[in-house]
Amino acid sequence: MKIFIGPDSLKGSISASKFCQIASQIIQDHWPEDEVIAIPLADGGEGTVEALVEGRQGRYRELTVASALGIPIVTQYGLIDNDTVAVIEMASASGLPLVPHSKRNPMKTTTYGTGEMILDALKLGCKKIIIGIGGSATNDAGLGMMQALGFKCIDNKGREIPFGGEGLIALSQILPPADPLLCALIHQCEILVACDVSNPLSGPQGSAHVYAPQKGADQAMVQILDQGLKNFSDCVLKDLNVNVTHLEGGGAAGGLGAGLFASLNAKLMPGFEIIRQLVDLDKVLQSGLDLVITAEGQMNEQSLNGKLPVELAKLAKSYGLNTIAIVGSREISFEEVKNKGLIGVFPIVNGPINLEEAIENANNLIQETLIHVLSLMHQ
Repeated sequence: MKIFIGPDSLKGSISASKFCQIASQIIQDHWPEDEVIAIPLADGGEGTVEALVEGRQGRYRELTVASALGIPIVTQYGLIDNDTVAVIEMASASGLPLVPHSKRNPMKTTTYGTGEMILDALKLGCKKIIIGIGGSATNDAGLGMMQALGFKCIDNKGREIPFGGEGLIALSQILPPADPLLCALIHQCEILVACDVSNPLSGPQGSAHVYAPQKGADQAMVQILDQGLKNFSDCVLKDLNVNVTHLEGGGAAGGLGAGLFASLNAKLMPGFEIIRQLVDLDKVLQSGLDLVITAEGQMNEQSLNGKLPVELAKLAKSYGLNTIAIVGSREISFEEVKNKGLIGVFPIVNGPINLEEAIENANNLIQETLIHVLSLMHQ
């Protein structure tokens, strides 16, 4: 058999790269006549930087940036393809898990650190930047990001607006960076944003109403933030001649989707589609395969909305290929995924076990599951 292994990570336990190693070794040990193609994958969410850096022999670049609270933190992003492509997870600088519950306040939290990572990549000469924007602690429409990149975001008295969502209300004018070299670097760089939500910037389904409460906003804040997002939209149209009012995905990451689109001409795309293009998945799937193996930590309702295993299975099905998924656990019925191209979903847990034990023993559990499943496939 010729088998393609294309997993997401099993978050908290096994990276996509480690899964590839385990599966490849199992096949080599038990079915040495099989041919294996193994590529760690992701869908733009947590683990994307790790999967692409390890899968494409890239490197990590470490730097100090502002956290969502404006406090200096050390973070990193990935560089691949001879340092021409940067892979950034905004959550590594501006993410909700980095902010203690008692300090979660989208009126104050900023995307400035995300902008610092983008600026660093631009100055390195990257020709493409891939940005995963899941897990944000912010609701500033990317104003902090824009400020880090040299945009002047000022109030009606010409003063720089404050960080966070409160700056949205004060915003009166946006001026592009004054540095012509930086403007040229921005113009020459392709910015791809992994965005798997369709929420608009403002309104009942917008960023503030749908997502700000989980970031610490009360109902009064939600109303203020929503008005601020509308003000941001008006300023962007007036000063940058870009309309983000009805932009699909503009409300992602507290409006960062709209901010990236407006300031950097970024393309908002489903995360899987970005990875599909980057690793040329279609070419792999047309290489005479017999089986596709994928993986993720938990298969649930979210898996049906752009997550890697289901999207990969759908793509593989279009080429007449069957896909099996190895998962930490499954919360949806097989009936919900079988028409997506999956011929089997196999949880690795084989008996009563708690989460900590499953994570600790994930390596062995994956090995055992793969042996059982592949034994059936080789009948």
